[in-house]
Amino acid sequence: MSQNAPSRPRVFVLSDIRLLREGLVSALSLQPSVLVVGSSGLSEPPRQIADLLPDALLIDITVPGGLDAWQLIRGSMSEVKVVALGVAEIEQAVMACARAGVSGFVAPNGSINDVVAAVHSAVRGELVCSPRTAAMLLNLVSALNGRPSADPDKSMLTQREQEIVLLLNEGLSNKQIARSLNIQSATVKNHVHSILSKLRVSRRGEVAAQLRRGRVGGLENFALSELLAVPAAAAASA
Repeated sequence: MSQNAPSRPRVFVLSDIRLLREGLVSALSLQPSVLVVGSSGLSEPPRQIADLLPDALLIDITVPGGLDAWQLIRGSMSEVKVVALGVAEIEQAVMACARAGVSGFVAPNGSINDVVAAVHSAVRGELVCSPRTAAMLLNLVSALNGRPSADPDKSMLTQREQEIVLLLNEGLSNKQIARSLNIQSATVKNHVHSILSKLRVSRRGEVAAQLRRGRVGGLENFALSELLAVPAAAAASA
């Protein structure tokens, strides 16, 4: 998670559909937690966008050329995060966005609040998406690693997932875990979905049971306070 994420990200909107573009700008302008610095069609020269110093680009991919426009822009704006709008939850669309380096996803039925949440998550280096989209991304990572997504090797758990496993064992809810780790509840939900999939279990309680039986990548050898920046007692009371 980025420690220098802006509290009010600067946003630029890219879409060839004028009605969508202007409507989105109007709606976002009413949101105090983001600042709209401009909007244009997909053919806008990258330099003119870069001069506005956006933290995130909102790109409409429901029209042809959306991801192609980002590929042309990213060379001169490598630090800017991209949130793709109108991403259908089908493998082809999700994989195309992932390969293009998209940092956030908003489904076709997403609300303006979903857009704002995706922007803030992207600039923090996090990802908010549905469990279905998360599963597709995990499949892509597994394919790139040359192994199936159902690999039971518990060492596949990321450091963040290991932290969440320990908090699940403490009996914390998603909201409590989010507060303890200073991340979004939706991000915790995605991590929990990933953990359940990797451990081949269907309920949170089964994760704790596997931990107690020593089947979660050696985590049984560590105290909660050794893996987290907060004491175990503080985490349990969050």
